[in-house]
Amino acid sequence: MNKTLKTILITLAVIVVVLSSFSGGFIAGHLIPLGSSGRPAQIAPAPTQSAAQQSATLEQFQTLFKPFWEAWNLVHENYVDQPVDDLKLMRGAITGMMESLGDPHTAYMDPQTFTDANADLSGEYEGIGAYVDTTNEYLTVISPIPGSPAEKVGIKSGDKIVKINGEDMTGVDPELARRKVLGPAGSVVKLSIARQGESKLLEFEITREKIVIKSASGKMLDNNVAYIQITTFGDKTTQELTDTLKELLAKKPKGIIIDLRNNGGGYLQTAVEVTSQFLGKGVVLYEQYGDGKRTQYDVIPGGMATDIPLVVLINEGSASSSEITAGALQDTGRAKLVGVTSYGKGSVQNWIPLADSQGAVRITIAKWLTPNERTIHGKGLTPDVVVEMTAEDFKAQRDPQLDTAIATLMAIINGQAIPTSVPTSVPTLVPTPALIPTP
Repeated sequence: MNKTLKTILITLAVIVVVLSSFSGGFIAGHLIPLGSSGRPAQIAPAPTQSAAQQSATLEQFQTLFKPFWEAWNLVHENYVDQPVDDLKLMRGAITGMMESLGDPHTAYMDPQTFTDANADLSGEYEGIGAYVDTTNEYLTVISPIPGSPAEKVGIKSGDKIVKINGEDMTGVDPELARRKVLGPAGSVVKLSIARQGESKLLEFEITREKIVIKSASGKMLDNNVAYIQITTFGDKTTQELTDTLKELLAKKPKGIIIDLRNNGGGYLQTAVEVTSQFLGKGVVLYEQYGDGKRTQYDVIPGGMATDIPLVVLINEGSASSSEITAGALQDTGRAKLVGVTSYGKGSVQNWIPLADSQGAVRITIAKWLTPNERTIHGKGLTPDVVVEMTAEDFKAQRDPQLDTAIATLMAIINGQAIPTSVPTSVPTLVPTPALIPTP
């Protein structure tokens, strides 16, 4: 590349940096679901440049990027397989820049990844139906979507996808592995899973489906208890929740159980809206920034169920926005949490689209704190009543966590002591995923 062209490109880069402080918006996101999960949130002004950025001259940029252009030229002049793919080189450079920050949640998303990542919050997509973590050595399941093909065959939180259709994923970028799991409805994918406590790989054949997700739904249980399951915090969640509350509250329930198990998260703003349906006032969360500044998110007045007794179910698949809601309800004393410790996703990412549909960058911009200023990142929320869900429970269609939630709620209603173990007097119920219609 000649000097003139490099100068032009650097000049354009400087112009883009300057203009970006006046245009564009943020897209905030959380967990990446398998074949879905973009987490766009509210639009906010782009950040202003630092004084150092504003004072940087063209000459300083030329000096800073000199090694980059040297490497660029060396690849073009010496690499064995020519011509090289300039677009791929550019995207690789952005990927490396994001990875150099050492934060697993800060990353570059190429256009296809960004498109995939924004699919599920609209309510439907095709795949096996699982939220996954692409920051580990292997593609790792955070939680199967209730009612999905993944959930029906027994995929669990923490499962590591070691092989896909017999192909070893060792050393393969987990994001590439995620794409290999994707496919049209009706097709079959074979997964070899490494699961903690199992000495051998577990083999699964999963028929992909069109996953239609109703993010909030409910029904009445015995003892006049209302049950609401929230599976994600997406585009339609607030409306679906208020519709569900209208229907259930008309039946005059004694109390409500909110099921956030295997809820991988979603929009931060939706978490505030959902929480506000159950809190009359106060703080939902704080965002703590690296420079010490803090943003406070308050309860939105006018919630529909701010006084009725409340219990919230969580598990290891409850992450991000679901932890915001559960943490706020626990800290304020509004609800008791039942289940096992949640995932522990306590940082906030902005998903910022790049120009010309070249994907987006996901950048961690803050940590969030509960109303009592607890940070749950890497720790999770500890339930008030701890109840495990075993493989035997799953196979036998038992749900001791829900059983205990019912017993806990009835104890609250009747002014009795909160149970500390699985009750024997409450009949076993069909697991909650049955509420989600199968596509």
